[in-house]
Amino acid sequence: MAAAPKTNKLGLMVKDYRGGDSTLCKGCGHDVITNTIISAFYEMGVEPHMVAKLSGIGCSSKTPAYFLNGAWGFNSVHGRMPAIATGAALANRDLKNIGVSGDGDTASIGMGQFVHMLRRNTPVVYLVENNGVYGLTKGQFSATADEGSVAKGGATCDLPPIDLCTMAIELGCGFVARSFSGDRKQLLQILKAAIAYEGTAMIDILSPCVTFNNHKGSTKSYDWGKGHEGPVHELGFVPHWEEPAVEFEGGKSVEVPLPDGGVVWIKPIDEHDHDPRDRVAALNLLREDYENEAVFNTGIMYLDPSRETLQDDMDLSAEPLWNMPLEKLRPSRESLDQIVDSLR
Repeated sequence: MAAAPKTNKLGLMVKDYRGGDSTLCKGCGHDVITNTIISAFYEMGVEPHMVAKLSGIGCSSKTPAYFLNGAWGFNSVHGRMPAIATGAALANRDLKNIGVSGDGDTASIGMGQFVHMLRRNTPVVYLVENNGVYGLTKGQFSATADEGSVAKGGATCDLPPIDLCTMAIELGCGFVARSFSGDRKQLLQILKAAIAYEGTAMIDILSPCVTFNNHKGSTKSYDWGKGHEGPVHELGFVPHWEEPAVEFEGGKSVEVPLPDGGVVWIKPIDEHDHDPRDRVAALNLLREDYENEAVFNTGIMYLDPSRETLQDDMDLSAEPLWNMPLEKLRPSRESLDQIVDSLR
């Protein structure tokens, strides 16, 4: 007799969290991230129809088609996804929002909207699939390309990169992480914690472009990533319905509870001893990364579960706006008359 298919706490199978077949280049780092997103939502037991998946333009922004077929989706104009995510979060606070962007969509044309989304603490898991090039327009350097890196055609990048993690922390983002598509184990734990987080969870993910930026001289390639990644801690995430315990081999660990009852367990690695609750330490670690070309550190850089979300800051009703009758959404004629009279 065949074994029963494995299901999560909702009784759903992994296939219920999949999407269409990928049309990206074979070996693209984005496909690894897509498969990890599928695993994360499955293991967290999130109902697919309670997710809004959002994107802009670029290779990265195609990927929401490849996961969560049962979710709501919106593919926005280039660089404008943060505005759509903000509107979705305000209209229906019951949905879990996930936005997938790229280094061009976020750090170039979309920079203005990105920074204000961070400031407002819009509830969204915001992934930047970062490959340092514009993959849809033949591999020109993006704004995150490292100074001195060499393009496939031989050109050298002579501009300093924009560090999205440093920017996010400076602007008040309470969940800032960096990972590598070649380190799926770490990325899965980060994604599960991000899903449980209530505000903006920004994850900058090195995701090599196998067509235009996976060669010698690139600092966004698989070989470079595998040879230079320096995890700052071991990670474990325990959702609220499981026993809150994670065992690490020796050494101290940090427990960070999240508002939904889940717990992030973090064991700093000796040479770093990084506590992600320390904002200044996180910024110093990222500055050291910038100055040290031999390594790029990965993990949760900064975590502050106490930040008030945009919805709470605006004192929105617990009832989703989309479900309210018009008489609740707009002021009465009497209220408008009083406002007009007060201005005379």
